[in-house]
Amino acid sequence: MVKRIIAGIGVFAFLALAPAVAQAQMDMAHAPEGKEATISGTVIDLSCKFRHGLTGEMHRMCAQVCADKGVPLAILTNDGKLVVPVSAAMPGASENEVLKEFAEQQVTVKGTVYEAGGALAIEITEVKRS
Repeated sequence: MVKRIIAGIGVFAFLALAPAVAQAQMDMAHAPEGKEATISGTVIDLSCKFRHGLTGEMHRMCAQVCADKGVPLAILTNDGKLVVPVSAAMPGASENEVLKEFAEQQVTVKGTVYEAGGALAIEITEVKRS
């Protein structure tokens, strides 16, 4: 009797989760196509830039400390677009480690750029000071 109940619960759980798993697989199948690109801009600390208006060389050390604490770094391009670094690693490598030494400096970054929902992201393969 107990084995039947456990088996029934297992079947119910499988049937309940199957649609969510199928949707996740479909979402992955519709992932945006990336394009190899080179972008130039300033590495910024998202929180300080947008919440407190802090930028520039005087803010560099603060941005690096914030990056160590998990505040995301991003690239504000020369034409005003915000590009967020991403990683294919699961659960996600620390993209901040790639950019931290360049905080508040002009950089040229190469990698695969993805666009989704009006936002830009880049999987970085190379970064150098401009």
